[in-house]
Amino acid sequence: MNKDIIIEVQELMVKFDDNIILQNINFQVFKGEILVILGGSGCGKTVLLKHLIGLLRPYSGTIMLGGTTLSDMQENLYRKFLSKIGVTFQGGALLGSMTLEENVSLPIIEYSGLPDISARIIARSKLHMVNLEGYENYYPSEVSGGMKKRASIARALALNPDILFLDEPSAGLDPVTSAEIDKLILNLNKSLGTTIVIVSHELASIFDIAKRVIFLDKHSKTITAEGDPHYLKDNCEDFRVRNFLNRKII
Repeated sequence: MNKDIIIEVQELMVKFDDNIILQNINFQVFKGEILVILGGSGCGKTVLLKHLIGLLRPYSGTIMLGGTTLSDMQENLYRKFLSKIGVTFQGGALLGSMTLEENVSLPIIEYSGLPDISARIIARSKLHMVNLEGYENYYPSEVSGGMKKRASIARALALNPDILFLDEPSAGLDPVTSAEIDKLILNLNKSLGTTIVIVSHELASIFDIAKRVIFLDKHSKTITAEGDPHYLKDNCEDFRVRNFLNRKII
């Protein structure tokens, strides 16, 4: 794995009013890797992801991207940053009034300035990459949950991002469809070299795709383990992490 640091989080604290969500968060993301942020419900996984993409600002601490502090970016630099990342949210967040092709075209038109016809050609190629060729003119309501997930990944790939952020990409899917999404993620990482940061609590997916995970603990509100999930499953010193990875009641 290339050890170039693409994201570095230092002493991050997330706090809303008097409620501390996360504290003492320190970790790095390396270029070309798949990193999974895991933990039980309510531990702050999605909140952390929203901080990593700049939707939320830290109460304290820093998030560095290529040596630049995210919260210090001026609007023009932040817009440039957004053009280099792709994001999918848990529900897919596709616009129901637009076809799949139109959904994928939207960020291309917004950020590249290309004419609609060129954007649609690119959108079709992205849909082909996620095995949705032939479904360009379907609306989100006309396709399955797994296809919506694929379409949202295609939209996240629209601008050829350096980093993909995926929030629960296989949540709510049947085991076979979930495995197909996992295979797609691995193929994108291998073929494009894209750095991928995933929020997930789906153990089957975590063990299939992750070489490194960070575990958020909702009791201590911080990272209590980091490493290969296969190793942590049996060897982590924290019993909560072992119980989580072995599906044991704490």
